[in-house]
Amino acid sequence: MHIRTSFPYETTHEDIWIPLPDGTRLYARVWRPLTEEPVPVLLEYLPCRLTDWTAPRDWQRHPWYAGHGYASVRVDVRGHGNSEGLPTDEYAEVAPADGVEVVNWLASQPWCTGKVGMFGISWGGFDSLRIAALAPEPLKAIVTVCSTDDRYDNDAHYMGGSVLAIDMHAWAATLLAFVSRPPDPLHVGQVMWRDMWVERLRAVDPAIHSWLSHQTRDAYWRHGSVCEDYGTIRAAVLAVGGWHDPYRDAVLRLVEHLPRDRVRGLIGPWSHQYPDRGQPPGPAIGFLQETLRWWDHWLRDKDTGALSTPLLRSYVMDAHLPATVYPELPGRWVGDPAWPSPSVTPVSYALQGDPVLIRSPQHTGADAGRFLPLGNDADLPPDQREEDARSACFEFEVPEETWVLGRPRVRLRLRSSVPRGQVIARLCDVAPHGASTLVTRGVLNLSARHGRDQAVPWKPGATEEVVLDLNAIGYAFPPGNRIRLSVSSAYWPWIWPQPGSEAGFTLDPMGSVLELPVRTRESTSSITFEEPEQSEPLGVVVPTTLDEPRPERLMVRDVAAGAWRLEVDPRYGGTRVYPDGLEFTENALETYTIKDSAPLSARARSTWSVRLHRPDLPWDARISTISEITCDAEDFITSNEVICKDGDQVVFHRTWEKRIPRTAG
Repeated sequence: MHIRTSFPYETTHEDIWIPLPDGTRLYARVWRPLTEEPVPVLLEYLPCRLTDWTAPRDWQRHPWYAGHGYASVRVDVRGHGNSEGLPTDEYAEVAPADGVEVVNWLASQPWCTGKVGMFGISWGGFDSLRIAALAPEPLKAIVTVCSTDDRYDNDAHYMGGSVLAIDMHAWAATLLAFVSRPPDPLHVGQVMWRDMWVERLRAVDPAIHSWLSHQTRDAYWRHGSVCEDYGTIRAAVLAVGGWHDPYRDAVLRLVEHLPRDRVRGLIGPWSHQYPDRGQPPGPAIGFLQETLRWWDHWLRDKDTGALSTPLLRSYVMDAHLPATVYPELPGRWVGDPAWPSPSVTPVSYALQGDPVLIRSPQHTGADAGRFLPLGNDADLPPDQREEDARSACFEFEVPEETWVLGRPRVRLRLRSSVPRGQVIARLCDVAPHGASTLVTRGVLNLSARHGRDQAVPWKPGATEEVVLDLNAIGYAFPPGNRIRLSVSSAYWPWIWPQPGSEAGFTLDPMGSVLELPVRTRESTSSITFEEPEQSEPLGVVVPTTLDEPRPERLMVRDVAAGAWRLEVDPRYGGTRVYPDGLEFTENALETYTIKDSAPLSARARSTWSVRLHRPDLPWDARISTISEITCDAEDFITSNEVICKDGDQVVFHRTWEKRIPRTAG
C-alpha cells in the first residue's frame, strides 16, 4: 500500500449542513482542492456516521479525490449520525429522494461545475444505484461496490426465497444497535444532542418486523430494486464486486442489462471491502486510480481509456486448499467484451446413481462461513468434508484444466413427502488427498420453485424438477481434482429451516444435471492494475486491553441433547480512540442454536453494547440491545430490547414482542 502525502492539488476540508426542502439539515463533510476554478463533485451518501464509524475509511479516499481535483463529499442520511430528522425503514423512499436533493444542491454550489458523481460500498453502493434510478440531471456517473440491484433475492434478507437466518437476523440486530446511537454533541451542540437522540429513539421500529412480514418478492421489495427497470438509470455505472462477497451476481446483471457504452464491470477475489484496502483475500489493486479514470472520463470529458477496457474484467482464481482466510489468492485477470460472454459455454454433467433420500442433520451448514465476509480470520468456509458427509454427493473427474466463469445451474428431480422444505447445492473442488474447498453454492425454498413472488406448497408424494442457480464464480479446476456437487436439505444457520423439513426429500439422479459455465482458457492476460494507494490515515488509535480475546466463530456441541450452538463475534471495530478525543467502544455477539432433528428448535440471538465517550465535554452515551428470533410451525417470534443511557441515567428503554406468520419462510 502506497500512502500519498502529496497531490496535484493542496486540499482543505470542512463540515457543513445541507438543507432539504422540508427544513431538515443533513450533516456533511467536504474535502476540496484549493483552486479558484469550479470542480466536479463526488458524493458518498449513507447512514453509517461520518464523524466516527466510517471516518477511518473516509480519510483513505476522500482527501485522495480532493487532491486530484474533485470536491469529495460524505453525507449522513436523515436520522443517522449528526443529520437531523428521524430514521426510516431501510427501503423507505425518503432516503433516495433526499439524495436527489443533495445531488442538486451540490451541483448548484459555486465551487461545483454542475457535474456530480456518486460512489459507495454496500449501503452506499445501494443508494448510489437507487438515486441513479431517479435520474437527477447533474448525476453523470456512479461507482457502486459490493451492492445489489435486487433487494429481495440478492441482499441480506432472503436467498432462493428462503429466510437468511444468519444475516437477516444479524443485520436487523446490527441496525437496531446502530440506529440507537446518538448524535455527537461536539458537532450538534451540548444542548441539542439529547433531545435529538430521544426523538429518534421514539421513532425506532426493529427492521426485522418489516423484513419478515414480506416473505415473497412483493411490492415492498420490488420498489427498492433497480432490476425492476434498468432503463431508469441514466448515469454511467462502474459496478464492482468480489467472489467472496454475497452481492457479486449484481455485477453480471448490470453489465448484461445496461447500455454497453455506459457500464463496466469488475469482479476480483475480494471480500466485502473496497479493493484498495488490502483486506483478505487479495490481491488488492489501485482502485482509487481506476475510479479516477472513470470520473475523469464522465465528469471532465477526458479521454482516459475508461471505455477501452473489456465490458467485464474478472479474476479467475486458481485452485486452492480450504482455509478460513487467504492473504492472497492466485489467479489471473480475464476480459469479456459482452455478457453473456461468447467465451463461456454451458457444459452439462449428468448425475449418476440410484434415487437417494436426503435427510440432512439440522446443523448442516455449520461450516458455511460468514455470509458477509469482511476479511477477518474466520470468515471463509473451512474444509467441507464434514458438510459433504451430511449431504448427498456426486463427483466428476477433471481431465483437463476447466475454467468456470458465471453462475452454475443445477436441475434436480425431487420427490417430497411434506409440503415445505428447501434444497441446498454446494459446488466443491476436491483435491487428490481429499480436501474439499467450497467454490460456490445456491439455495431454493421449495415453495418458491415457480417464482420468488409466490409460495406454492409441494404436493406430498409428487415428483417435480426444480432449478436453482448457484452464485457466480470465477474458478479454475485443475486436472486430477474432482468436481463435487453436494446436495442437502438443511443449511443452518444460513437458512431458516422449514417446519417438517426434517423429513428431507428423495433425489432421483436420472434426469438431474449440473450445468457449468465453462470459459475458454487464456495463456496470457493484458489486464493490469496499478498498485493500491490511499491518502494519509486518520490516526485512530486502537488501545490494548486486558480482555481475554474470544473466538470469532466457536461451535459447541451438546452431545446428550443433540444440540449445536454457534457463537460469532462479528468484530466490527472493538475500541478505538479518535484524534478529536472520542472514545468509541462496541461489542457484539451472535448466537445460533439448533437440535439435530428439530427444525422448530432454531434460535438466533444477538447482543450489542455501544459506548461513545468524550472525557473533555464530558459525554458518556451507552446503548445496549438484545434481539432474538425463534419459531413454531405457524409463526416467527421476534423479541427486541433497547436500553439507552446518558451516563448512569436511563433516557430510553423499550421492548418489542411480535409474532409474524410463516407465509413462505
